Amino acid sequence: MSTIAVPDGFTLHSENNSHILLSSNEAFLNPVQEFNRDTSVACIRVWSEDLNRTKELKWKAAQARKSKKDSGSSKKLKGENGQPIDATASEVDTTNPRKPTEAAYQPYKFVLLEALSATGLRSIRYAKEIPLVKYVIANDLSSAAVEAMQRNVQINGLGDNAENEENSSEASKCKLGKVRINEGDACTLMYSHREEKKRVDVVDLDPYGTAAPFIDAAIQSVNDGGLLCVTCTDLAVLATVNYPEKCFSNYGGVPVKAEYCHESALRLVLHSLSTSASRYGRYIEPLLSLSIDFYVRVFVRVKTAPIEVKRALTKASTYFVCTSCQAFYEQPLGKCVEKLHEPSGNKNYTFKTQAGPTIPEKCPECESTLHIAGPMWSGPLHDPGFVGSVLEHLESNDVQYGTAARMKGMLTVAKEELAVPFYFTPAKVSSFFHCTTPSLDDVASALLHAGHKISRSHACPGSLKTTGSHQDIHDIFRSWIKLNPVKMENIGENSPARRLLAREPAIQANFKRHPDSVTSSSKVKLVRYQENPTTNWGPRKAATGAPKRKRTQDDGNDRTLS
Repeated sequence: MSTIAVPDGFTLHSENNSHILLSSNEAFLNPVQEFNRDTSVACIRVWSEDLNRTKELKWKAAQARKSKKDSGSSKKLKGENGQPIDATASEVDTTNPRKPTEAAYQPYKFVLLEALSATGLRSIRYAKEIPLVKYVIANDLSSAAVEAMQRNVQINGLGDNAENEENSSEASKCKLGKVRINEGDACTLMYSHREEKKRVDVVDLDPYGTAAPFIDAAIQSVNDGGLLCVTCTDLAVLATVNYPEKCFSNYGGVPVKAEYCHESALRLVLHSLSTSASRYGRYIEPLLSLSIDFYVRVFVRVKTAPIEVKRALTKASTYFVCTSCQAFYEQPLGKCVEKLHEPSGNKNYTFKTQAGPTIPEKCPECESTLHIAGPMWSGPLHDPGFVGSVLEHLESNDVQYGTAARMKGMLTVAKEELAVPFYFTPAKVSSFFHCTTPSLDDVASALLHAGHKISRSHACPGSLKTTGSHQDIHDIFRSWIKLNPVKMENIGENSPARRLLAREPAIQANFKRHPDSVTSSSKVKLVRYQENPTTNWGPRKAATGAPKRKRTQDDGNDRTLS
């Protein structure tokens, strides 16, 4: 690459093979968000390759059907000498014998729309690092952001290039190039792509705060089978009970006050996406859902199928959460009844509301008050097959990603994560019992010996997920306490801990180390959780020095004002 001249008042920021010029009064860039961008590039690239393979298989199947039809309908004709000839022989191009007579499959190039682009770094990386990108639409309402994007797109060689355009009249309206910059309202732009023939293949939402105002437009503008990438940084709303009314208005559910609040934040966002998609006869398939640092990031495939829209009812639940021991009890909103018709073998599905709560008013474990959370998504957070494909891509392309070590760690844990809500940590459960904390290995082994499955959770260090109930977990701790007694004199008479300790364990836990107690994600040294790259690396305040019109953001933390 030729040397980039850096004007006075600007600094050059390089990430992978992309470069942008930053001005102190236009926008800032948070270095920790490189992990977000790296993960997004890898996920979209793997998704695009999978989509291309699917389209190629369909194309080959169509060609095979056409060939079969042509060969079956070909008639034997007679030539000038009276000899029979095959009609298909006349299709051979005799003027150019080297020219193939059969069409070759052309890889599917997709269109990506980044609704809130700011500096344009993410759009530039998409255009340069994902081979199957046709072009990227980079949008921002801020004129200062658009000016910055134009500058950054040009220095990366992604500006006007008419020879790549199929429709010059359309291109002239979009400022031609691999990255096409648009200045305007994000929702207005996405709604202009809601018609089926105008839809884009990938929509990336990365606002400063909640993505709620943009979800409806994004759902309608993405193609069938397309990818929707969403970031929400408002964890003060999603992961605490400080603003339940705001969480309900944004996401249609109430948050959880418990240590697993970051997983519930993911499930609230997925619930919002699912209900929004259902309004238009569409449904979502979560491919990867991550709680990262101070935000959540989800990648979902959007499809159309009436039966799956109906199934969305069965993938939403409310939860009764204990205010003391954090035990939770799931209440699905509905269920599916399947009926098989003989002898045709056809299946008929009936959807019904679920029976009411089967738990008492007080927590069965410690007799404390139960609070309601949700409704939220109760289905899987990840598609293990997709996450495995991203890991395979990462193994052979790790030099292309500056945060490859952390990506491997996070994705490995996500791939192995059980598709059940929620996680717990031995330290937190120990605090409920006022006992010494058993090791993660001790608790994992006891759960495995009792016949339960276990996994780690990507959302919290030192956490476990299990198919066992909270009663099973508490029984393990009661067995632990028999080996490591608690000083009862230190526990108040009305403490929930006394009620937890008063119950005898249903089984005696076996703490002998189980051979499967350590998953593969723990067998190697993996960076699963972010180390602070700089001091004060969290969300920052708005830039100054430009006329204020609307705040926008690039990559969850870059904010621009104009």
